[in-house]
Amino acid sequence: MKNIVILISGSGSNMAAIVRAAEQERWSVRLNAKVTAVISNKADAAGLAWAKAQGLSTAVLDHKAFASREAFDQALMAQIDRFSPSLVVLAGFMRILTPGFVAHYEGRLLNIHPSLLPAFTGLNTHQRAIDAGCRFAGATVHQVTAELDHGGILAQAVVPVLPEDTAETLAARVLSQEHRIYPQAIAAWLRSRG
Repeated sequence: MKNIVILISGSGSNMAAIVRAAEQERWSVRLNAKVTAVISNKADAAGLAWAKAQGLSTAVLDHKAFASREAFDQALMAQIDRFSPSLVVLAGFMRILTPGFVAHYEGRLLNIHPSLLPAFTGLNTHQRAIDAGCRFAGATVHQVTAELDHGGILAQAVVPVLPEDTAETLAARVLSQEHRIYPQAIAAWLRSRG
């Protein structure tokens, strides 16, 4: 069985979309895969309660309790590796990962970013797209590399930027597409690994 560990920092809406897709599309039967655990760097992340209610293992590792980014990432790797993951999925996990962490999970670490990469890496993507006069925005599922938001692209979804859009309205439109393409990209990744 291919175990999937999901990392979150907040509401976990992408995590929930992935868990629902895994259930509805019977990944355990069709892809020999299952979501095994959800780990957060924030104890108050709303997604943790939802994950627990689904019967998933959950854990919290507060990054503020560690002296360095490297120390946190080492402890996080130990937590993740307890579940023998075939895939680690970042779903709104708001931490920049160290090169050592990325190397440890090389080729099996995915992220979703709320822009059409390579445009608008980093934060505040929706406001930056509006400010730049973009007519389209979107989301990108990509492999994680040591360079922020630069790994190989697995899937993208495009939405129009409307004249009356605010960062919030554009974010909501993009998020609905994230919920669609992230599970699809994960399923495709799983299929490609037999």
